[in-house]
Amino acid sequence: MKQGRNLWTRDELILAINLYCKIPFGKLHKGNPEVIRLAQFISRTPSSVAYKLVNFASLDPSLQARGIKGAQNTSKLDREIWREFYQNWDELPYESEKLRANLEQSTVEAINNIEEAELPTEGKVREQIVKVRVNQNFFRRTVLSAYNFTCCITGLKCSSLLIAGHIVSWGVDENNRLNPRNGIAINALHDKAFETGLLTITPDYKIRISSSLKDQKNDKDIVQDYFLKYDDRDIILPSKFLPAKEFLEYHNNERFIS
Repeated sequence: MKQGRNLWTRDELILAINLYCKIPFGKLHKGNPEVIRLAQFISRTPSSVAYKLVNFASLDPSLQARGIKGAQNTSKLDREIWREFYQNWDELPYESEKLRANLEQSTVEAINNIEEAELPTEGKVREQIVKVRVNQNFFRRTVLSAYNFTCCITGLKCSSLLIAGHIVSWGVDENNRLNPRNGIAINALHDKAFETGLLTITPDYKIRISSSLKDQKNDKDIVQDYFLKYDDRDIILPSKFLPAKEFLEYHNNERFIS
């Protein structure tokens, strides 16, 4: 480290990973307003923050699998905090949001647009509800940004019509409810089809349509336009957090109506 530079703290690294998760891979640069904003809050330069984000890219297994290396000058603490975050999606995102709220002299409810009227006044129930809502918001933002706010089936880019869908559903795998590799960016119609087993994505990232839709006698033109034309096509892959093959295998084997 060059003389005069301060070592990154644990809290700063958690905040940097928070931001890494939330912005598309192509926007990990010093000109991004969100990078500039974090840099101001932690008294670092935008270049320093951007470089740290690219450092984290070198630790992302999804990017490693695609041959994208990122910067290579990761520290021991970088690697430790990355592993801690990556292996604990239920706790670290929430912790990072609380750190962010503190920096912004706000509350975790306010920065996540959670209305006070929707919450109990105080107590453990309130805290539990807030944590669930914050983590759900974080999961949605992380998954959609990984896909550059684009539906993986159709290419639709209207974020208000997109869902961060679970591959293995919320109630089945508690440990991976908030793992972004258990998520896909998908429009509401195809999310419903995915959820009910009428559509799946294979472990080699191809779309498969259920035979029950292929055999549909009514609304043939509509079924063709909305479903059958996508059969056996590749999905639009995310730039980060590639869907884990074991989750896709589960959906193919346990949920899909072949």
